[in-house]
Amino acid sequence: MSGMGVEAGAQAARSRALAVLRIRSRALAVALLPAAAAVVLLVGGATGHLNGEGWHVTRWIVSVVALLALLAAAGIALVVARARPAMSPTVGLTEQSAPDLYRMVRDLADRLDVPAPSAIALTPDCDSWLEDRTHRAHGPPRPPESQDETSGVAGGRGFRNLRRALGFGRAGGRAGSPALAGAGPYRQSPHRPSGAPVLVIGSPFLWWMRVGELRAVLAPVVAGTGPSAHPDIAAARRFVRGLDAAVAVTSAPTRGPVTRMVLACVGWVARLLLRSCRGHAGEMERGVAAAAAERAQAVDYGLRIVAQEQVGLAYAGWDRLLTRVALPAWRMGRWPSRLDAGVVAALTELSRRDRLAEGFASRLGERPACDLLEEPGAVDEAASLLAARLFHGGPPEAGSDWAPVDWSEYPDEVVDRKWRTDAARLHRVLDALGMNRSSGPAAVGTEGPTLSRVIEHLTGTGTGTGTGTGTGTEAGTGRDDAPVTQDDLDTHDTHDAQDTLNTHDSHRVVDDDAMYGGEDDDGGGVANERSAALAAGLSAELAREEAAAPTARAASPAGSAGQGGPDTALLDDGMLPLFPLQPPRTGRELLTDHVTAMVCCAATDTAGASPGLDWLDGPSLLINGERSADLAPRVLRLVENGDPTPLRDWLLHLGIRPEKPVRLV
Repeated sequence: MSGMGVEAGAQAARSRALAVLRIRSRALAVALLPAAAAVVLLVGGATGHLNGEGWHVTRWIVSVVALLALLAAAGIALVVARARPAMSPTVGLTEQSAPDLYRMVRDLADRLDVPAPSAIALTPDCDSWLEDRTHRAHGPPRPPESQDETSGVAGGRGFRNLRRALGFGRAGGRAGSPALAGAGPYRQSPHRPSGAPVLVIGSPFLWWMRVGELRAVLAPVVAGTGPSAHPDIAAARRFVRGLDAAVAVTSAPTRGPVTRMVLACVGWVARLLLRSCRGHAGEMERGVAAAAAERAQAVDYGLRIVAQEQVGLAYAGWDRLLTRVALPAWRMGRWPSRLDAGVVAALTELSRRDRLAEGFASRLGERPACDLLEEPGAVDEAASLLAARLFHGGPPEAGSDWAPVDWSEYPDEVVDRKWRTDAARLHRVLDALGMNRSSGPAAVGTEGPTLSRVIEHLTGTGTGTGTGTGTGTEAGTGRDDAPVTQDDLDTHDTHDAQDTLNTHDSHRVVDDDAMYGGEDDDGGGVANERSAALAAGLSAELAREEAAAPTARAASPAGSAGQGGPDTALLDDGMLPLFPLQPPRTGRELLTDHVTAMVCCAATDTAGASPGLDWLDGPSLLINGERSADLAPRVLRLVENGDPTPLRDWLLHLGIRPEKPVRLV
């Protein structure tokens, strides 16, 4: 370890922190300047040096201005002090639920000669960081005997509360103060309450990484507690976080013009101070990171290079698992309860398929980092529920419409239900478009939803009365692949179809012409007329179902025994999901998914196929125990070009009978 490098980074961070504190001091000086002038005038009048009518009027004016300035400063300080800084939603880990993990982190802090983090929490993401949660809004309620000290700025200790709100106080001492007394350069005094930050660890790391790899990855993160314990850096961070929280408070919608005007003034001052110290705060954090990285080189430096490869691999596997596997389940009202364990399965499957990843599977014989937890299953379940809430906006607790699902139940509970739900929606839209049942020779005497009905509609060989269901209709319009509008749909002669369309149109929430009229295949739309009409109906039907879905409940989930539940009390349901995984699906994607689901239902009901789970691609169709990978291009050919030949050949080869009705939900 280079002591000079650590010292240089720490000194750079401290100099930037002092620059931030100077901005804070100047703001306080500006607030106190009118009061100082008023004191001078009052003392001058009392001693007989500033007498006369002019000085008397000046004293009154300056005193009023000083009083208003002090009230404004006290109000701004009160908003900054009471504003709740942003806190990442995490799953808290108590020391009883992860004693080995706490022991490893403390041993790592001792080797780095820095304070140990005050607590450990998990986040459903592939990242790790330190988070300051010393604000009283983030901790347990204060004892009753100490509440009078922070009751406000109007009491007998108002000026001390004002200084504390602006960041002054014991934490703002200098390097020679008793707060720095201790064995190491960053040790805190045992007489001062611990203000060490919380160590937030990405939950996928615990399941994919080995114990040694996790220790090597966490070394530079834990080393950051050293600079964080410096009083100047801590005071500067507290000041910046308070300003940021105050800006968030003033930006929130409020009632009453007076309240909005007051908060607008407070927000203007807070933004002005933030702009003034933004550059210094950024350079301070860079200095802290540089000092932490330099200090961490003394611990497992060689292993850290190898562990960084696992960080990138875990991120790729986690992203693939969320978008391909978890997202379909979330849309079905089910949430996989073992997402972190699924990362291991997904990356193991990747190592089996990709020769470049062959060496990663050999690591699985070593001790995984999740063994440091007492109840890995309970922690994984809590992290999985939090991931569903953050990335999909699901309810905060399990219920009848939001139930957990195990990986062994995923094919039947998610894949099969998804296929049949999509197939049922597809046939409802066909009914709304006036598409009759299959009319081919093989369909005589059959009733119910069939795959042939879908193929006939997309190829224009059906006998339905709806637009785009016959070649004569297409030729008679005189348009070249123009999408069907709602006016075209209203011209049906059948009264039943007309009633259905009127009901469908009364709930319509999207404009089909605006969504599909100007799009082609390159833009994500559907150029084929019949496909465009069907895609528009599916989009409207899906949007109506999502609008009618029950809203997320505000109750917090109960934590599992021995470990805390997700910290979701600070989440606003209106802001969820915080991190959407995918943009809204286009009409072509929706139609392709629904036609694929109909084909899979036909294969399951008539050819003995079964639903399956592919760890890298999500829901899959298993034929004779093997995953079918050649279905997607054939469905796309049918959807985009109206050519059913490749799909019909595939169905004939596998013995799938499209004229047979399928079972829907």
